[in-house]
Amino acid sequence: MPKALQQQEKSSHLSAALFGEDCEISHDQLYELLKYAALGKCHNATQPSWCRIYHQRHLAGVVVIVLHEMSQLHFYKFYLQFKHLRKLFRHRFTLTPSANFLASLYGEGANLKPQNTAQGLTSTSSQCIPKSSDLQCDPIIRKYGEKKRGLTSYTLTLEEQKKNDYPIKGSPGCKGYIDTECDQQRTDSSPLFGLDCEMCLTAKGNEVTRVSLVDAQGQCLLNELVKPESTVVNYRTRFSGITKKMLLPVKTRLSDIQTRLKKILPHDAVLVGHSLNADLQALEMIHPSVIDTSLLFARNEGRRFKLKFLAKAVLGKEIQCEQKLGHDPAEDARAALELAQFFIEQGPAKVAELNLEMLLTTEKLAEVSQKKAVLQPQGCRVQKQLNEPPHLSKPCFLDCLQVTGQKPLLLGRQEMDSSGLCQSNLSTSNKQILQRALEDVPLSTFSIIQFSLGPEYIASHLLAGLYEKVRSKLTDMLTIYAGPFEESFCLKSVKKEFGKCGPIQSLTVVTETYQPYVCIQYEVLEAAQLAVESLNGAEVAGSCIKVQRPITAGMLDCDVWIKELELDVENEGVIYVAGLKESLTEMDLQEEFSQLKDLETLFLPKDLQSGKHRNCCFLKFQKSQSALDALEVINGWSVKGSKLRSRNALASGHLWRWIWQVNHSNGKQGGNILYEKMEQLSDSEQDLRKKVKKLDHHIKKLYRSLQNNTLCIVLFPGVNSMHGSQSGLGLMGIKDDGGRSAC
Repeated sequence: MPKALQQQEKSSHLSAALFGEDCEISHDQLYELLKYAALGKCHNATQPSWCRIYHQRHLAGVVVIVLHEMSQLHFYKFYLQFKHLRKLFRHRFTLTPSANFLASLYGEGANLKPQNTAQGLTSTSSQCIPKSSDLQCDPIIRKYGEKKRGLTSYTLTLEEQKKNDYPIKGSPGCKGYIDTECDQQRTDSSPLFGLDCEMCLTAKGNEVTRVSLVDAQGQCLLNELVKPESTVVNYRTRFSGITKKMLLPVKTRLSDIQTRLKKILPHDAVLVGHSLNADLQALEMIHPSVIDTSLLFARNEGRRFKLKFLAKAVLGKEIQCEQKLGHDPAEDARAALELAQFFIEQGPAKVAELNLEMLLTTEKLAEVSQKKAVLQPQGCRVQKQLNEPPHLSKPCFLDCLQVTGQKPLLLGRQEMDSSGLCQSNLSTSNKQILQRALEDVPLSTFSIIQFSLGPEYIASHLLAGLYEKVRSKLTDMLTIYAGPFEESFCLKSVKKEFGKCGPIQSLTVVTETYQPYVCIQYEVLEAAQLAVESLNGAEVAGSCIKVQRPITAGMLDCDVWIKELELDVENEGVIYVAGLKESLTEMDLQEEFSQLKDLETLFLPKDLQSGKHRNCCFLKFQKSQSALDALEVINGWSVKGSKLRSRNALASGHLWRWIWQVNHSNGKQGGNILYEKMEQLSDSEQDLRKKVKKLDHHIKKLYRSLQNNTLCIVLFPGVNSMHGSQSGLGLMGIKDDGGRSAC
């Protein structure tokens, strides 16, 4: 792993050793990254083994952009069209192809089944019973200790109230608020009252439409509908249970409720509620002594349990049932009160022993599993049970997201429902998906956005044609012609001189010309470019020669490609060094280059079949200027008798590996694709270029709309079908203030 760059506090950064043969990533490794980015250290999520996220807790969100049915092949065929994509993301990796990428990302789900008991949720798993050593790490124990305490130990301090947006006497935002005047000293015998309100959205904001107050015995003291002062914009009936018809006859106003609450509450009253700050803000009332059950049952990293879950897990009570229209505030007030009473009577240690985090995980994963089972056709379920041995599958991180209350956003032509089944909607355009994404992504902490070129552009004969064109172009870029030479020239001398530019794959003599030329095909792009730059016009084997690339239609924009590859952010701060003796080890080179300033990583390419090192290497520097300085030093530098040549890198990362594979494919696709006539591709290729360019623009627009500190990953999933296989490609980065991905 390269040395990490200096990290700014409260800013997330990414470090990855994606160099040469280390840049191939499996789906499990990608899953590992996404799970940690989305969940942090919860739910057994750990730092990925192949990269590192710094300050994960400061991530604003995770956005995965999936380019359906596209592979590395599409990226390189339309490299110039992906103008913004290749400038935004520094980190890239080869991805193992998948037949159904979204399904593999979604995972199998979990077969965990919680059981109901009189006291609440428990589990037969021994994992639900925390060890005594684990209790010390429980956030409840860390906050309150293990000993029982009186109720005054659990009321919020003034600082806690300020931090959690409670109305405070004298604060600027509370002008005109009514004080309950409950200013008598609290004791552990002070009376508890449960309070809950339902609100509607009005032109003014959130306004109270129903108020409930219960005493310590659970008796309802107040359960009143309230007429809002402003026009109602949204009744929020699903949650509030309030309808327009219900409020029509109501005469009670907020001021009436404020007066009644002041009369009911004794001077030492302690109010209890779940996120009670919202209720008091809506009531426009100030009360000095509160117990907030959303904070009382503490969790890590500022997260909170929902009241519905706590009522079931701790009290064994079902509240906020889906069959009912909206929440019952009296029921919610009573549940919050009983939760506070349970906590005070049992003490923090007993509450921690409930292992609420594990219970929540078990409950939510069971719900997701149940949904998947219900949505799967019955015949498929029976067949699966007959054909497969029983096993406990690992929970997928999308399920785990739901456990933490985060609802992942899934947008695209091939949308996935909660069962993990994909449903196509071919009428949805990329433009419509982009518009939805621009609206919805800011509201979600985890989003998967899928774009597609359309089914007409992913046919097998088009894929084969694209592959053949890319393979042909890469081969031409790796090839140079040198000459003319004398009839009796020494081929060994020519091979030795051109070999100083980098590893040669093949060298043949061209005899069709008046004087002999040689055709040399290199293994790396940098070697061919170095030969053109350093040996054109030089004297080799007794002749002054010209060095040039093949002249074909596909090579007319070769100079543009070279320039764009040099400017590619992946090659920023990376240089190519040739002329090394193959006997030199990586340790030898580390020692030789150790004096170079800001050197971060050294990559010594090797033959992926034989494992033998090549006579070249790539050096990655922490700063671009240090790489430029190193170029001046290295050119002409001698290492153990070898004179070195160097230039800026063109294909230092994943491209190096893909070139090697294409080089050794001998024109075969690695599958059973039959190449159709190339003319069939020509008609649609121009349209395809336009579509890719527009797709690149969509990605740029979506990326620019993301909040800073958002991890963004663009995936070309690859193709794995009966027609053949093409590796996928991933590009990733964390957006920084400059709009580009941060290291």
